[in-house]
Amino acid sequence: MSDPKPTLLIVEDDEGLQAQLKWSYDDFEVVIAGDRESALTALRSYAPPVVTLDLGLPPDPDGTSEGFAVLDAIMALKPDTKVIVASGHGARESALQAIDRGAYDFYQKPVDIDQLGLIVRRALNLHRIERENRALAEKVGEEKTVLGRMITAAPEMVKVARTIERVANTNVSVMLLGASGTGKELLAKGLHDASNRREGAFIAINCAAIPENLLESELFGHEKGAFTGAVKTTEGKIELADGGTLFLDEVGDIPLPLQVKLLRFLQERTIERIGGRKAISVDTRIVCATHQNLDSMIAAGSFREDLFYRLAEVVIKIPSLAERPGDAVLLAKAFLKRFAKEMNPAVTGFSADALAAIDSWGWPGNVRELENRVKRAVIMADGKLVGAEDLDLTAGEEEAGEMLNLKCAREQSDRKMIRHALARSEGNISNTAKLLGISRPTLYDLLKQYDLQG
Repeated sequence: MSDPKPTLLIVEDDEGLQAQLKWSYDDFEVVIAGDRESALTALRSYAPPVVTLDLGLPPDPDGTSEGFAVLDAIMALKPDTKVIVASGHGARESALQAIDRGAYDFYQKPVDIDQLGLIVRRALNLHRIERENRALAEKVGEEKTVLGRMITAAPEMVKVARTIERVANTNVSVMLLGASGTGKELLAKGLHDASNRREGAFIAINCAAIPENLLESELFGHEKGAFTGAVKTTEGKIELADGGTLFLDEVGDIPLPLQVKLLRFLQERTIERIGGRKAISVDTRIVCATHQNLDSMIAAGSFREDLFYRLAEVVIKIPSLAERPGDAVLLAKAFLKRFAKEMNPAVTGFSADALAAIDSWGWPGNVRELENRVKRAVIMADGKLVGAEDLDLTAGEEEAGEMLNLKCAREQSDRKMIRHALARSEGNISNTAKLLGISRPTLYDLLKQYDLQG
C-alpha cells in the first residue's frame, strides 16, 4: 500500500493561477483557498506541511496586509509549517518582512512553475526531516524514569535498572556496590517496589551511623531486662521487615562478632533477640550496599568471606554520576523544579554557564552533592536563573587520558559529547547540532551509528 500524498495548501485568489498551480503538483494532495478565512479553515482541517501564499489577497489584492495577516496566523497556529510567499509588490522589502515573520522562502510573480516546484519540494523535505528529528529527540533527549523514581537517560544506569528488575521477584540477596551518593538506597527501594514483597515493609538501616554496641539491638531486637535500659521487649529491624525487605547500607561497617550472627540468620532464617532464648522465624529479604572494597577487607580479615557470598548472590555495580553522561543536567533540572516550588518560586531555570558547569563538573559527591548544591543555589539565587556562581562551580576541563586505540577513543568521545550536547539542549536536534558544530543530517547519522536513538 503506497504512502498517502503530502498536502499542499495554495492560498491564491486568481482562479486561473489556482488551476495552473493545482495541475502542476500531481504528487501532492492540493487544497485551494482564495482568502484568509478559507485558508485558515484548510490549515486547521488538513495541517499541510507546505503552503504557498500570495500576499495580495482580498480585501487588499493590490497590497500585502491581508497576506501578512494570513502568514502571522499560520505561524501562530502551526509554526512548523513551511510557508512560501509570493508578491509582485515591492518584492525585496516584502521578502525580507516575510522571512522575518517566519516564512520559509519567497518567490516573485509572475510565477515560474518549475522554480516554485523545486522550492516546494525542498520545503517538504525539510519539514519531513524536522518532524523525524522531533520524534528522535523525544526518544533520545528526554529523561527516563526507571524503577518508578530514578531519573536517567544514561544507558549505563538503565542497564542497572533492568538488572534490578530481573532479580526483583527472586529471593536472592543483592549487593549494591558504588560510591557514596550514587543512589544505592533509592535503587534498593526500587527493587523492593518491583518485587512480590512490595506490600511488606521496606526497612533501611545505615550500619556506619549506629554505634557498635547498639547495632546488634537495632538489627535483632532485645527482650525486656536484657540490659540496663531495656524496659520493654523491642523488635529489631530484621523482624520488622518480615515479609518485606531490609536494606543494610554500609554493610562493611558491621563488626566481626555481629557478622557471625547475621550469617546465622541468612543460613537458618531465624533470629534470637538479645536476652532471648526462643528462635523466631523471619522471612526477610536482605539487600545491602557499601562503598568499601570488600575483597580487600576479606583479605585483611575484617570481613567474613562466607558472609560476603551469602550477601552477594547478585552483585550490581552502580556507576558514578561522572560515568553517566548527560544525567547531571537532567537531575539538576529535576532538583531545581522541586526546590523552587518548595523554597523559591521565582527561580525558573539555569543560566547557560550553570548548565555548562554542571555538565563538566566531576561530581565527586555524586547525586547527593548535586542535590545539595542545587538546593543551596535555589535558596540563595537573586534572579530567575541559577548561575554557575550560585552553584559555586566553574566549568571544568575535559579529562585527559592516554588511549592507544584511536578508533575506540574517537567513538567513546563522540558518544560522550553527543549525550552531553543532547542533555544541554534538552533533546533539541538543531541546538544539539549547533553545540557540536555539525549539521543536523550528520548528527542524525551519528545517532544511528552509535545506537543513541533511545
